[in-house]
Amino acid sequence: MKFYKVFLLSLFLGVLPQLNAQYQVTPTEGYSPQIGMMVNMLEDIKNRISEMTRNLDQSQTDYLFDKKANSIGAIIMHIIAIEDYTRVETLEARQWDEEEAIFWSSASDLGGDTPKSLQGKPIQHYLDLWDEVRAKTLEGLKQKDDTWFASDIDEGMNYHWAWFHVMEHAASHMGQISLVKNRMPK
Repeated sequence: MKFYKVFLLSLFLGVLPQLNAQYQVTPTEGYSPQIGMMVNMLEDIKNRISEMTRNLDQSQTDYLFDKKANSIGAIIMHIIAIEDYTRVETLEARQWDEEEAIFWSSASDLGGDTPKSLQGKPIQHYLDLWDEVRAKTLEGLKQKDDTWFASDIDEGMNYHWAWFHVMEHAASHMGQISLVKNRMPK
């Protein structure tokens, strides 16, 4: 019995440092410290959403549990649209051009006919698109520093808050994705 307790304690203590390392926000290398922290959080949320959805089949990607619901594909497209809009506005100091606005229009504001218009594409389509947008985001953030990050976009809002909003927005929709997955027929 004593060996069993020592074994369990050793296992617990051996695993604990690895668990702690998974739950730390640290600056991502190659970015200024505060931006690196935000990049770490953005990547964590994206990785968790990707992990929980990457094996969905087409019916699961498009599943609507009622007529007011959004599919997981539509939710992810919405997350990407908000990130792209924030990227363009904060990192490129412009608005979407006409082509971009048309491309993102169905996903930028979920509701209405959006769920129907964002059906028929495999989950990998959305995850690949997110990878493309995220690559542009990461490249743009790499060109900025913490002074920029703390500076005002306009009165009452700074760049840090704008990117915090992108992160919290994705986290909020991660909960919605879990809800949709839990409502799927077994």
